[in-house]
Amino acid sequence: MEFRIMGPLEVRDGDGRDRTPTVPKHRDLLAMFLLNAGRPLTAERLRRLLWPREGGDRSDSLIRGYVGQLRRLIGPDVITTVSGSYVLNLGDGLLDVDRFRLLVDRGAYEDALALWRGEVLEDVDPEGERWVETRLLREELEELRLLALERRVQADLDAGRHRELLAELRQLTKQHPMWQRFRGQYMLALYRSGRRVDALAAYAVLRDQLDGGHAIEPDPELQLLYHRMLYDDVSLHVSAGPPVLLPPDMTDFTGRADLLERVIGGLVVLHGQAGAGKSALAAHAAWLRRERFPDGILYADLRETTTPAAVLEDFLRWLGCPAQAIPASPEQRERLFRTYTANRRLLVVLDNAVNEAQVRPLLSACPTVVTSRSPLGGLTGALRLSVGVLDDAEALELLVRSSGRAADDALRRLARFCGGLPIALRIAGSRLAARPGWTVDYLVGLLEDEHERLDRLHAGDLTVRSVFAIGFDGLPEAAKLTLRGLGALSAPDFADWVTEQLGGQAEALVDAGLLETHGVDVAGQVRYRLHGLTRLFAREQPVPGVLATLSEVVQARVRASRFSLVSGDPATAVATRDIRESVEWLAAERAFLVSLVADLHAAGLDDGCWRLAHLLVPFLERHRFLDDWQAVAGPALESARRAGDDRGEALALLDQGDLHLAEREWDRAHAKLRVALAMFLRQAGQSGRSRDVNHTRRRLGRVHLELGRLEEAERALLTCLEGAENERDAADAEQVLGVVLRRAGRLDEAAARLRAAVGHLAELGDRHRQADTLLELSAVHQAQGAKAAARAAAEQARGIAVRLGDRLLDAHALLALAKVNRAEGAAERTRELASAALEVFEQTGDRQGSANARALLALA
Repeated sequence: MEFRIMGPLEVRDGDGRDRTPTVPKHRDLLAMFLLNAGRPLTAERLRRLLWPREGGDRSDSLIRGYVGQLRRLIGPDVITTVSGSYVLNLGDGLLDVDRFRLLVDRGAYEDALALWRGEVLEDVDPEGERWVETRLLREELEELRLLALERRVQADLDAGRHRELLAELRQLTKQHPMWQRFRGQYMLALYRSGRRVDALAAYAVLRDQLDGGHAIEPDPELQLLYHRMLYDDVSLHVSAGPPVLLPPDMTDFTGRADLLERVIGGLVVLHGQAGAGKSALAAHAAWLRRERFPDGILYADLRETTTPAAVLEDFLRWLGCPAQAIPASPEQRERLFRTYTANRRLLVVLDNAVNEAQVRPLLSACPTVVTSRSPLGGLTGALRLSVGVLDDAEALELLVRSSGRAADDALRRLARFCGGLPIALRIAGSRLAARPGWTVDYLVGLLEDEHERLDRLHAGDLTVRSVFAIGFDGLPEAAKLTLRGLGALSAPDFADWVTEQLGGQAEALVDAGLLETHGVDVAGQVRYRLHGLTRLFAREQPVPGVLATLSEVVQARVRASRFSLVSGDPATAVATRDIRESVEWLAAERAFLVSLVADLHAAGLDDGCWRLAHLLVPFLERHRFLDDWQAVAGPALESARRAGDDRGEALALLDQGDLHLAEREWDRAHAKLRVALAMFLRQAGQSGRSRDVNHTRRRLGRVHLELGRLEEAERALLTCLEGAENERDAADAEQVLGVVLRRAGRLDEAAARLRAAVGHLAELGDRHRQADTLLELSAVHQAQGAKAAARAAAEQARGIAVRLGDRLLDAHALLALAKVNRAEGAAERTRELASAALEVFEQTGDRQGSANARALLALA
């Protein structure tokens, strides 16, 4: 059923047949239900409404009879009985009043007005005095009707139909003389029809009416319209509707789903590196939310108009302020702009802001979106959204949309060359779209040469280089020098101490959109990231000597870490906290230091290359960063050979032998270590003794041990002990010799050697190797059946690992404790400890540790 009460009462069924009641009391009863749709009505309430003059002196059975007859007419399920009351239940849109409200709310004014047939229930309650609900509903709907009329008329004015509106508006101003919006629309229709005098006269009529009867002036908006007509403001002749000054939306806009929902609302700052698509995101979000701002969207590119006063003048003109009324003072313009925007549903977009001073005078009560390469930290209360590069999937999608090509491996390679930077992706896609004869592989080939890549990334007058140049040209010389220095590095990110070495202008580069903050690392350092294309731009003006200087600083910092495994010098006792902090710093800088080795090698700085690689080896070995170790080992050996440094070459070979040991490739380790030993012996001269020789023999002893050649291993290690020049060398030889003796079944000798090594390492403060040796000692005690001693050694090793924050060492200690618990028959505790160790081994990529943990779990 469809019910209509705007005008005469009318009911129609699904086939359009008239089902309107004809009995007066049935009509009155239905009107009552429709005026109170969804609300329960008791029989007493219905008696008072149907017979107001009789004091409700009617029986309930009479009411029930009327309701039953009405149900038979309009359907049994429409009126229900709930707790002794009657309720009219209507579905969505079945009552014309509900549809009218919804259409007005949606802005469908023509459709809403088409439902209007007259005043509510004009044939049931003609005077609107029988029921208070009728009067209240008539007042509400009349306001909505006039609002819909006003908005529909405005749409016709905006569409240029001012002449067709004159008769209707004349009638509306007579019917509603105090509705000043109709008066203003009538004046505007007259003015645009060439009847300026009549338009001014229409204003004078209203002013006289108000002055004579009310002693008040017309509304400020109408006064402003009058003054604009008085001065013949030519902008009044433009029938363009509310100003929407946005640049065109990007038809190929891709991704940013996580940001789009947050861009519009309050004061929002979109910030990020050059070319990241901040402007495109702001414009796209504004177009998506266009309907929320019926009074318009103001837009200004602050890179083109840097003076806020000039932007304010432009905004005021677009909002209808006559040129003669715009104040000269910037402060007065600010106040006038805020007045104009206070009661309007406007959006303001301020693009390419350089600093807060550009933005503050343009802020109002309206939602405002600001794009900037800087976060504009001085704008308090702003929501800041960082706009970064697109991920691989989004980058590929953007290339597909902009180029019109299908996604394939060639297009993925092209996306990688662009580094996810939207401006580069759009340029590359545009070049392909403009040259259908080109294959993607051909463009990829053009971009492979780094020296030519920025020159190739252009489409017409749009270039990637120009995007970077905008921020670079405005930098102080010190900041330019910093960026050019950073261009020499290939590291994915770097800490603040690196930028300090290169001029200390990191934040200026961040504000210019040429550098990106990358968070705080485990050592508490701020890290920065340089986009690959920005790096190419920075390399176009290199700074000589940057890598050489940085190499010296880095080697000094690594040595200054006081981490004995890295320094290579005889250790002095250091605090556990210092070791932990040193390890944290090396962990934070690992990727940077590995990349720096490659940079030094590529630049021909061979001495710095092999020395830095050698310093890093013990740390990489301790934490089993085998991929990084492999990455530095090759360049280090090549650089040492290229430099003609025999000791450097021998150390690089020794390091490669240690790497093969860690990889459990015993034969390759043996080959490298034999060559290294021969070179060290030649360098040692007649004595044949040196720390390098001893260390290499000790490593060869480890190889013999792993190959099962225990006698050769023992001889090599005893030779090391005889030639030990300091306590460290002796402790290291004792430790490996203890392992050899354990494998040989000489447990008491093994325990003695390992206890001696533990004592030496404790005195030296070498806590890592002390813990390693304690774990070996625990294994010996287990083999001896001394469970308590085995547990004590393993627990002591774990205590050291926890204090050092070394997860891998802790995992080995957990595995040793698991073995002790298995020997004691504690199966559940064994599984718990082995599982915890296995989790760490898998996370750190220790395949041998994982295999050992799984084997123990299988036995538990």
